[in-house]
Amino acid sequence: MDTGLPARVRVVGEVSGARHRTHWYFDLKDESSVVSCVLFASAAARSPSVPEDGRAVVVSGRVEFYAKGGRTTLIVDRVEPIGEGAQDRAFRALCDELRALGWFDETRKRPLPVFPRRVAVVTSRSGAALQDVLDTARKRSPGTAWALVDAPMQGQGAGVRIAAAIEGAGRLARAEGVDAILVTRGGGSREDLWAFNERVVAQAIVRSPVPVVAAIGHETDVTIAELVADARSATPTQAAVRLTPDREAMLEQWSSVARRLSSATSRRVGEAETRIERLERRPAVRRPELMLIARRDRAAALRDRLVSVSTGLVRDAQVRVERAGSKLARAPGSDARRAATRLGSASARLESAMRARLLARDPSEAAMRLKRAAAVTLARAARREDKAARTLEAVGPVAVLRRGFTVTLDAEGRLVRSADEASERGVLETRWADGSVRSRVEGSGAAGPTPPASKPSRRKRRTGDDGRDQMDLF
Repeated sequence: MDTGLPARVRVVGEVSGARHRTHWYFDLKDESSVVSCVLFASAAARSPSVPEDGRAVVVSGRVEFYAKGGRTTLIVDRVEPIGEGAQDRAFRALCDELRALGWFDETRKRPLPVFPRRVAVVTSRSGAALQDVLDTARKRSPGTAWALVDAPMQGQGAGVRIAAAIEGAGRLARAEGVDAILVTRGGGSREDLWAFNERVVAQAIVRSPVPVVAAIGHETDVTIAELVADARSATPTQAAVRLTPDREAMLEQWSSVARRLSSATSRRVGEAETRIERLERRPAVRRPELMLIARRDRAAALRDRLVSVSTGLVRDAQVRVERAGSKLARAPGSDARRAATRLGSASARLESAMRARLLARDPSEAAMRLKRAAAVTLARAARREDKAARTLEAVGPVAVLRRGFTVTLDAEGRLVRSADEASERGVLETRWADGSVRSRVEGSGAAGPTPPASKPSRRKRRTGDDGRDQMDLF
């Protein structure tokens, strides 16, 4: 079947599915066809470059046809890179666009649920990945429910159908309590996985209402769906492990917590029992009436002390009030009269002494000395009298009345100190600094209005010994 082909051919295409083992195996493709290639170890050792997925290359070699398997293979002996392939360019362009949109940012990605109630799996019903996921989940967490959303994982239009399946799983999240979505499939060539590099799939993952875990192909395979997912796993089995809690580990953890809780509870109960025993030995707990008696005695002592202090304060206040009333009731002219009497007596004694001295000495000299002594004595007496008059004027009742105060007397001229005294004495006289008013009591403890015919009477002023006017109040 290879009859008519040249001994050596040169083929241009894009590398896909490269596998570097002892021999190098890869596919060379263009827009419409794919050819399998192999680079044996002897030729691979001399090759100036290594074929990598997505790279555009020119290979040289010969075509071999295996009739038994019906397979055509290009035996390559030389690989020359010529640049980036079309798929690789499309992949990088879409990555740049989604990175600019922030779809790759870690801050956008959501944390996975610790105890998911239900997980939706977007994969092919006939794929091996589904069985791996379910077997792992049953062993780790039998209580977690799983829902399958079937979708083709490769082929024409697979990207659109995968995106629709992810959106359907999002609707299950609202209706049936799905807490996470797992998008997965097994390994394959780059062409087989290309549906997960389409923008529509990435957009469906970003718009999902719950976190999405992507496990596409093998660990070395990287797709855009995995880059935008909230979490990525190398294989479907690892994704199931990441989404489900380990039952055995949880049971061990709960047992450890139960043991610590039991130990802590026993310790706290023991401490409480010890405190209760100590309290029971206290006298106040064994005989609580003793505490009540002590509190009652203290309250009684405080009450007696309060009564004593209050009584003393009231008594002192009454004494001070009575003394002030006595001073106010005392006639302001009595101190002046006593001073005048003492001055007259001193003048008489001075005159008698002077006469005796005059009889014993020269009359002219004695007269001069008497005159000087009399002048000094009279000046001193005048100063003392002026001082006494100023003091009397400052503290006397007249000065108090001039500041706006009044004094009330009964018909006999006695001071009225309370309303009860006023109700017993009939006619009262109220004095101000510039006059007085008489009134009659009409009811217990209340002073009646001033009689219509009465007028403020001006008290007669008198002239004191110092020549000043004084009001005759008392």
